Amino acid sequence: MTNSPQTQQRPGKRERLVASAADLLHRQGVQRTTIADIAQAADVPPGNVYYYFKTRDEIVHAVIESQMQAVDALLTSLDKRSTPVARLKGLAESWTRNGPVIVEHGCPLGGLSYELNKDDDPLGADAARPLRTILNWSAAQFRQLKQRNARGVAVTFLSAIQGAALLANAFGDEELLRQEIRRIERWVDSLA
Repeated sequence: MTNSPQTQQRPGKRERLVASAADLLHRQGVQRTTIADIAQAADVPPGNVYYYFKTRDEIVHAVIESQMQAVDALLTSLDKRSTPVARLKGLAESWTRNGPVIVEHGCPLGGLSYELNKDDDPLGADAARPLRTILNWSAAQFRQLKQRNARGVAVTFLSAIQGAALLANAFGDEELLRQEIRRIERWVDSLA
């Protein structure tokens, strides 16, 4: 009996379009990314894109939904940690796991939200959902740590992470990101 090699199934066209759009929007920005760019990167004929998405805004919305799914999955995995401190530190550390991408192109969550809100794009409020979800989750963790102003502490926490990501990108310095995340983790330890 011979073992046949497992074949990995290629993602469907819609999934490839969303993944390619997420990558291109992060690297190039919304204004510089065309539907043709997305189709080419996804290896989908340009005419097929309209079967899945009628407009670029629909694609951007799908990218935001994929970000929400990723955030929900991350937070669900962090909820399995035993303490709020461990959960918060795990969240902060997740930015260092994406360090090379952040150094190269900035934070995908913060960047898309910033870009859409800067241009008063109607999708701006939608793009803030992943960060708002993280903020609300963080506030719940700080409430468990008996912080009086848990929401304010969560804003400080997320601001520090986003600031570290911004500076790491601006300076092209992944070590800066790691150092700042370690500093944030020590601050979280001090609150326990």
